Amino acid sequence: MTGSFRELVVGGVLIAPVVSYLAVTLMLIVILRPILHRIGFSQYFSRPSIAELSLYVAVFGLVTLYL
Repeated sequence: MTGSFRELVVGGVLIAPVVSYLAVTLMLIVILRPILHRIGFSQYFSRPSIAELSLYVAVFGLVTLYL
């Protein structure tokens, strides 16, 4: 069974669902970054920027799956 996509309508223009998923993911990452900074997330990785990008991709996948 597939879910129905709900387009966002802004001023009569349909916005693809992936754009709203990206916005939700960005908000979640903005909330998560200070928490990850406090626990020392960047100390566990040799390339913290790649780890953050991977986290963004993982959160985007979860948002896409569950919304």
